[in-house]
Amino acid sequence: MRLSLQHAAAIKRLATELFGAGAQVRLFGSRVDDTARGGDVDLLVELDAPIDQPAWAAAGLSSRVSRLMDGRRVDVVVLAPNLMRLPIHEVALRKGVLL
Repeated sequence: MRLSLQHAAAIKRLATELFGAGAQVRLFGSRVDDTARGGDVDLLVELDAPIDQPAWAAAGLSSRVSRLMDGRRVDVVVLAPNLMRLPIHEVALRKGVLL
């Protein structure tokens, strides 16, 4: 996983602040490949409860993590009971690393 322990801890803290204590965060995409170089940060936030305004919350986490990582691009997808489950969720669940 190409993410420092400090960044992983900060991402989990930010996700908890924005989504609540039950939020679980997975890193997926090129950042889980230790042999790759560069790339954006892809995050899946899993929630047990429905969420209002998931796009706003995802954008908030994306911008905060981007600032934390010196402007690196950050993509956030949210999985909650009230949201449609998409193929990207399946990929993130299958190949992602829980932070």
